[in-house]
Amino acid sequence: MDSVSIPDPTIDQRIAERLRALRQERGWSLDDLAGRSGVSRATLSRLENAEVSATANVLGRLCAAYGMTLSRLMHLVEDDFPPLAPRAAQALWEDAQSGFVRRVVSPPARALAGEVMEGCLRPGASVSYDGPPRPGLEHHLVMLEGALRITVDGAVHRVHPGDCLRYQLRGPSRFEAGEEGGARYLLFTV
Repeated sequence: MDSVSIPDPTIDQRIAERLRALRQERGWSLDDLAGRSGVSRATLSRLENAEVSATANVLGRLCAAYGMTLSRLMHLVEDDFPPLAPRAAQALWEDAQSGFVRRVVSPPARALAGEVMEGCLRPGASVSYDGPPRPGLEHHLVMLEGALRITVDGAVHRVHPGDCLRYQLRGPSRFEAGEEGGARYLLFTV
């Protein structure tokens, strides 16, 4: 009998499986999660069935409902890596709708809290989050290229290459790239 190899599930399929598992672990129905996250029941169902790809905004809302960072969710759907994560092995996720590309720089480690991710926004693109996944989450944003306008809890900050913005998330946030060259930055989460 010939052996049949089953392809590895895509990142969207792994996210869908993890989202379903997180909801079921808590004993929540789709309606319960919709009420906690502000994401419609229909959208949640389509996400959990990998019929659609999640946007950064939707994943941010779901992570807030589950009390975890987006990086933590991504770590839960990734296979474990050794302590060194070469750039070619770092997980890359793109939200084509918002123009946001996210690279998980830190090697995944479920037991560790600190994380580093690289964010890229195309020129003029923006991404918004309704609230933090965990109130008081500490961020250190180091701007690498371009310009970024960051609104954190109503305060607006303009960040340029070499600048570091340190803040704690307690409310909504918005990242807006400059019109000229977009934005590329590192975000350290503690």
